[in-house]
Amino acid sequence: MSLNATAEAATVTPIADAAHAPRDQVWFDGALHDIDTLQAGLTTHAMHYGSGVFEGIRAYATADGAAVFRLPEHMERMRQGAALLGMAFDPALATEAVLATLRANRHRDAYVRPLAWFGEGGFGLDVEGHTEHLMVATTATRVHLAGTRARLGISTWRRNPADSLPPLKLCGAYVNSILAKRQSKSRGFDEALFTDADGFVVECTGANVFLVKDGRVTSVDHRDALPGITRDTLIALTGAQVRAVTVAELLDADEVFACGTAAEVAPVQAIEDRSYGDNPVTRELAELYGRVVRGQAETGRGWLTAV
Repeated sequence: MSLNATAEAATVTPIADAAHAPRDQVWFDGALHDIDTLQAGLTTHAMHYGSGVFEGIRAYATADGAAVFRLPEHMERMRQGAALLGMAFDPALATEAVLATLRANRHRDAYVRPLAWFGEGGFGLDVEGHTEHLMVATTATRVHLAGTRARLGISTWRRNPADSLPPLKLCGAYVNSILAKRQSKSRGFDEALFTDADGFVVECTGANVFLVKDGRVTSVDHRDALPGITRDTLIALTGAQVRAVTVAELLDADEVFACGTAAEVAPVQAIEDRSYGDNPVTRELAELYGRVVRGQAETGRGWLTAV
């Protein structure tokens, strides 16, 4: 196995007793464990080659208890990534694992990370014969750009082209994002903006991009960008135009914002030396999105899965 409970220290908590667990729990291959009792083997295939698929999901406190936002869509995207790797993936099992972990950890506002990967075996690129694993961890920590006005640096790195790596949440693909973000942060920015060789905007390292011009909201469209679930939500809520956008158009916009499950709706303060103003439309959309994910708006109630 590529991840296993240590022989004597492991504590497995049955789902029925999870509410009494004193430490954070992680779901691994069918059972809940104390999060600090698990190990990954040094020959884990995913560790060497990135042969895994993950999702970033959010749960929110609502008036009716915790609920997960657009869980079926996340599970379907994860299934697509697993299928490309030749990995078996059961969305129903993964869904129950997500809900069980949230219940176990008593999390209401939480970031949820399911991960499926190939485990221990040889060092070759073939995945056949490697064990397959699934885990779910949850954390109450806010991540990525949420709550900040980000300053973006335009990266000299290009986004993985879709005809080389499909825009899904494949583990190895995100080394590309790490390189871009490291470069931009070394230049004093918060985040990187990917563009293509023809001067079109792609996305940020882990978020899609929108612009506002003369009150009109536009969603950046690019074949190399992840088809984000938060992006899809905002398009549905706003009726945003969806089209290719040049860097020049982005710099000429009245407002720019990034969006994603972790980032939610994050206003952009600046791109390189171009600063933006008060971002009133972005602020209004962020407030609307906040009401939707917490079940406080009629729109989108079907997007919530009760924990």
